[in-house]
Amino acid sequence: MADVKGTPSEVRKAAIASLFGSALEWYDFFLYGTAAALVFNSLFFPTFDPLVGTIAAFGTNAVGFLARPLGGIVFGHFGDRIGRKSMLVTTLVIMGVATCLIGLLPTYATIGVWAPVLLIVLRIVQGIAVGGEWGGGVLIVSEHAPSHRRGFYSAWSQTGVGLGFVLSASAYALAQAVTTKESFLAWGWRIPFVVGILLTAVGLLIRLRIMETPAFRDKESEPKKSTPPLLDVIRTHPKSILIAFGARVAETGASYLFLTFSLSYAAEVGVGKGVVLTALVVGMLFESFAMPMFGALSDRIGRRPVYIGGAIAVIVWAFPFFAMFDSGNPVLIFVAIFVAVVIGHGAMIGTQPAFFTELFASRVAYSGLALGHELASMIVGGFSPIVATALLAWSGASWPIALFLIGMGAVTVFAVAAAPETNPAVLKGRKAPEGSEASEEAEASEEPEESEEAEVESRTV
Repeated sequence: MADVKGTPSEVRKAAIASLFGSALEWYDFFLYGTAAALVFNSLFFPTFDPLVGTIAAFGTNAVGFLARPLGGIVFGHFGDRIGRKSMLVTTLVIMGVATCLIGLLPTYATIGVWAPVLLIVLRIVQGIAVGGEWGGGVLIVSEHAPSHRRGFYSAWSQTGVGLGFVLSASAYALAQAVTTKESFLAWGWRIPFVVGILLTAVGLLIRLRIMETPAFRDKESEPKKSTPPLLDVIRTHPKSILIAFGARVAETGASYLFLTFSLSYAAEVGVGKGVVLTALVVGMLFESFAMPMFGALSDRIGRRPVYIGGAIAVIVWAFPFFAMFDSGNPVLIFVAIFVAVVIGHGAMIGTQPAFFTELFASRVAYSGLALGHELASMIVGGFSPIVATALLAWSGASWPIALFLIGMGAVTVFAVAAAPETNPAVLKGRKAPEGSEASEEAEASEEPEESEEAEVESRTV
C-alpha cells in the first residue's frame, strides 16, 4: 500500500469515531464478562456448586470467544472487498441488539434449561460481532494516519476498548450501589445491558459520519482478485498470522485474568469484589490514555521493543500480582492492578494496532488482522479465566496461575522477537517484511521518481 493518508481533519475524525464506536461496542462485550463473574453463576447455573457454577459461567463467556474467529472471517472478507466502514456499522448494530436481549432474558428459575441455552446463543452473536469489529476499528484509523504517526493515532482505537471496560464496570458498580443485594440479583443486573441499546444508537450516528479509508479507496480502482481474502492472506502472509497470534497470547490471556478472573479470585481470598472492581476501573481508565503514549513511543523506537517490554512486565509481575491480592490490603490490590494493566497490558495493546496493520498488505489487512487477533482470542482469551479457575480449584493457591501468566508472557516475547520491525520510520532503508504494508510503502516511495522519469521521456519524444 502506498502511504495514502487522510487529511489531518479526516485522521482526527477517524480516531474519534473509532474511539467512541469501539468503546460502546466493547462496553457491550465486557458487560458479559463482568456479569459472568458476579451474577450469572447463581442466576443461570443455580444447581451447581458455587465454584463449578463460576466455571460454567466463564464457560458461556468463552463461547463468545469461540465465535470471534467466525466473525473475523466473515466481516474480514467483506471488509476487504466492500469496505471497512460498512462492516463497522453492521457489527455495532448486531452487538447492540444482542446485548439488549441478554438484559431481557428470563433466568433459570423462570424457564429452566432454556435460560442458559439462550444465554449461550446471544453470547455467540456477541462474539461474531466483536470478532468482526476489531480489525475494522483498527484499520479505519491506521489507514487514515500517516506512517510516521500511525502508532499514536491507531492506539486510540484501543483506548476505546479500555473505556468500554470502564463504562461496563462503572455501570455495574452503579447498579450495585443503588440497589440492595436482592434487588440487584432480581433486576438490577439487567439495567447495564438494556441501556446498551441507547449507547449503540449514539455509536451508530458517530460511525455513519466517517469516511472510508484512503487506502481502501485507493485500491478500489485496482482489479479485484478472484481469490477470497482469507485464502489470499493464508497463502501470502502465514508468518504474519502466526506472529500476530503469538503476540496476542500474553496480551489477551493476561487481560482476561486481570479483568474477569481477578473478581472471582478476590472472593476466594476474602477481598470484597467492590474493591477489585473499583481498582480495575481506575487502572483501565489510566491505561486507556497510556495506550496512545505507548503507540507514540513505538513510532519513535519501533514496535518490537515496546511490545516485548509489556510482555516482560507481565512475566515479572505475575507472582507479585497474586501476592498483593493474597495480602487483602486494598492499597496493594490497587497497585497490583495498576501496574498489571497500565504498564504490562498497556504497552502491548497500545502498540498492537500499528504493529499488526504493518504486518499485512492492505488488500488482505482486514482478514489478516481478524484471523491472527481472533484465533488468539478464541484459544487463549476465552479460556484463560477457565484455566485459572480450574488451577485454583486444583491447588487452592495462586502459584500455578502465576506460572500460567509467565508461560503466556514467554510465548509472546518469543513471537515478537521472531518478528521483523515493521515501523517504516524506524526501518530507514532496512528491508521491510516482504508483502507487508511497510514494504508496499517503501516500494511506493520510489514510484514518483519513476513516473517523473517516464513523463520526461514522453515529453522528449
